[in-house]
Parts: sequence; structure tokens; C-alpha cells
Amino acid sequence: MAEVRIKNYMEDVVADMLDSVLKSIHACTCEKCQYDITAIALNSLPPKYVVTRRGQLYTKLAVLQQQFDVDIIAAITKAAVIVGRNPRHHAEE
Repeated sequence: MAEVRIKNYMEDVVADMLDSVLKSIHACTCEKCQYDITAIALNSLPPKYVVTRRGQLYTKLAVLQQQFDVDIIAAITKAAVIVGRNPRHHAEE
């Protein structure tokens, strides 16, 4: 029996768009800032969970919608502003 996995497809979409958005707004692209921006952006976006290959295909169709892209770009941009105001890349953990 094949392993059943649940995945928030938004993680992939945000990851795919992150670099280009950060470069276009001249935001920090260090690893810590990227993780913080990704987490904040994902928390502000509705999750799109998929279980099957068919579910992934339906979700990918939604990605083609222009408003979907705009919402993701806006979430990444807002998250980058938040992180940019208080970056942790120099903080000791």
C-alpha cells in the first residue's frame, strides 16, 4: 500500500515565488530571513492541503489564477517588511 501523505501545497508555491519576490523588493535573502518570511507569509495565507496526485493537480490549476499569485506576492512582501524591520540574521540563538 502506498504511503499517504498530507501536504500544504502553499509551501511549494511560496517557496517557488520567494526568491523572485525578495529580489524585486531588494529584501534580505539570507537563510534566516527567508525562513522567517516564509513562515509569516504561510501563516497569512489559507492552506491548500492535498493528499492525492489528483488533488495536487486541482490545486495547481488554482495556482494559475491571477488573484492567487497576487495574494501570494502580497503575503511575501508584507512578511519581508515585517522581517526587515526586525531581522534575526545577526541575533544569537
